[in-house]
Amino acid sequence: MKKARAAAEDIAAKLDEEFDLDYAWDGNTLEFRRTGVSGFLEVDKKEVEISVRLGFLMLAFRSRIEEEIHAYFDEHFGKSPGPKI
Repeated sequence: MKKARAAAEDIAAKLDEEFDLDYAWDGNTLEFRRTGVSGFLEVDKKEVEISVRLGFLMLAFRSRIEEEIHAYFDEHFGKSPGPKI
């Protein structure tokens, strides 16, 4: 759990530095926001879940954002078996 929170904090700090993203912890959920983007990253002992909402103008960057998220998660949390449907 500590490693997952540390990795989540790391990504939030990098996003804050690169994109001026505001973030704060609420229990085990890291909530983040900036103009055109909001969401959360929730960690527990067995899973990490992320949800990102993009505003209309940010939709043009959707593919790039998804690629970056997947690459970061693969590196820090291991490869995912795929999305839950």
